[in-house]
Amino acid sequence: MRQLTSLDAQFLALESSRQAGHVGAVAVLDPSTRPNGRLELADIHNMIAERLPLLPPFRWRLKQVPLGLDYPYWIDDPDFDLEYHVRELALAPPPTDEKLAEQVARIFSRPLDRTRPLWEVYVIHGLADGHVAVMTKIHHAVIDGMSGAEIMGVLLDLSPEGWELPPEPPETMGLPERDPGEAEMLVRGVLGAPRYGLRVARALPSTLPNIEDVAVFAQLPGVKTLGRTSARLARLLRGGEPRVLEHTDLTPPRTSFNGRVSPHRRFAFGALGLSEVKAVKNAHGCTVNDVVLSVCAGALRRWLIEHDDLPDAPLVAQVPVSVRSEEQAGTYGNRIGMLSVPLFTNVDDPVERLRRTHEAMLLVKERHKAMPADLLQDATQFIPPAVFARASRITFSLAAARKPIWNLVVSNVPGPQLPLYMAGARLVANYPVSVITDGMGLNITVMSYEGHLDFGIVADREQMRDVWKLIGWLGESLEELLPVDEVPAAPAEARAAAAHDTEDAAAT
Repeated sequence: MRQLTSLDAQFLALESSRQAGHVGAVAVLDPSTRPNGRLELADIHNMIAERLPLLPPFRWRLKQVPLGLDYPYWIDDPDFDLEYHVRELALAPPPTDEKLAEQVARIFSRPLDRTRPLWEVYVIHGLADGHVAVMTKIHHAVIDGMSGAEIMGVLLDLSPEGWELPPEPPETMGLPERDPGEAEMLVRGVLGAPRYGLRVARALPSTLPNIEDVAVFAQLPGVKTLGRTSARLARLLRGGEPRVLEHTDLTPPRTSFNGRVSPHRRFAFGALGLSEVKAVKNAHGCTVNDVVLSVCAGALRRWLIEHDDLPDAPLVAQVPVSVRSEEQAGTYGNRIGMLSVPLFTNVDDPVERLRRTHEAMLLVKERHKAMPADLLQDATQFIPPAVFARASRITFSLAAARKPIWNLVVSNVPGPQLPLYMAGARLVANYPVSVITDGMGLNITVMSYEGHLDFGIVADREQMRDVWKLIGWLGESLEELLPVDEVPAAPAEARAAAAHDTEDAAAT
C-alpha cells in the first residue's frame, strides 16, 4: 500500500462541513474537430476507460488507520465504478458564462465521497458556439500542480486522432487490488507509531532554523525567536556564513474575505492575452509572473476601494511553488512549498506597483532558493497523526478569527502553447478551480495555454458577491501597463465581464 505523506494528509485534515480540499479545472472544448462534430458523455467515458492504466490515482481509494494512529493509505479500489465518476449535465438556454460558472461553483461546493476514489468528471453541454465543458474535480491529497499536469497530459492529445497507448503499463503504476481489514490497519497503525518520533528527529535539523518561514507556524508565540536562535546555533556548529537571507516581516492586513468561510462558493473565469502580458514584461524588464501578480493587485485594489476595505499595507498572497525533482516525476502526491508574496494593493500607480512587485519577487526567490526543498513537508511532521486533523483546522480557524496567515492564494501555472485535444475535441480554454479556507476566502489561479492566460477565481459566496468584477478589472489593470504603441487585445470574455454589475453576478 502507498501511505500519504503528512502534507498529503493536511489537505484531508482541512476538510469540514464548510471547506473542501479538491481542485480541478473547466476545460472548454470545441467538438467540431471530431468526425461527427459532437462530444458526448460516452466519448469522455471511453477515453478515460482506455487510459486508466496510465492514471493510477483514478483508482486509489482512501484507507484510514483506526484511531488516527498514523497517516492514511491509498489502496487500489477493488470495487471501482467508472460510471459513478463520469457524469453529465446541461445548462438551460440561453448559454452564458455566468450559468456555467454557477454550476461549477455548486459542484465544487460539494465534498468528494471518501468511500470512493477522490475524483469526478462532469461533461457540461449547452455552452455558446456549440462548445462543451469538461470539468475535472480531484482531491489535493492526490495531486499538486505538477502531478495534476501529468494527469492532464494523459487526458489531452496533440492531435484529434489521439496517440497510441503503450501495450503494457509499467508494473509500478497501480497498487494491489486488496482491501485490508480494520484489524490489519490497526496493526499497521500500532507498528507505525514509533515512526512519528523518527520523522520528527529527521525533520528537526532542517525545520527549526527555518521554522519562521513556515507561515502556519510563524504566527505562534515564540516561533520567530526559536527559529532565529536555532539558525544561529546551526551556523556555529557548521561554521561559515548564514545560509538564509535576512527575514522580512510580512503581516497580512485583515480584509472582508479573510473571515470564516461558508459552505458555498462563487466562481468567475476569463482570459488575458499572453502577447500583451509579454509586451508589458519586455517594456518594464520583469517576468510574466511579476505582471500576473501586479495585475491581480490592481484588480484587487479596485475591489477593495469599491467596498471601502483597502488596507494601508500590502496584501500577502500565498504563492505555491513546486519542489518536485525530476526523480519524483510520476509519483503523484504533494511536493510543494508556499511562498509569502506582497501584493501592492496600497500603491496607486500601476507602473510603481509593478516595479515593487518585481523587486519583492527577486528577494522572495532568493530566500526560497536558500531554504530546504522539503521544509513544508518536514514542518508538518511535528504534528502527531492522531491530532493532525484537529490541529490543522484550529490553525486556520484562528487565522479567520484573529490574524490571517495569508490574505489569498495566487497561483500561476505555465502551460503548453500549442493546440491540444480531448477525445478529439479541440481545447479552447482551460480555467483552473482551486481551494479556499477559513481566513483565506479568495483564490486566483492562472493557467497559460495557446497564447492566453486563463484565470479561474474562487471566492466564498458570502464574502465576495461580485467576484465577476475582478475579471473585468484584470483586463483594465493589464491595459494600464501596456506600452502606448500596443493595441489592447484581451479576449472578449474578459472585456465583457467588466460590464456585469453586482446584481447580475450575484443572481442564481
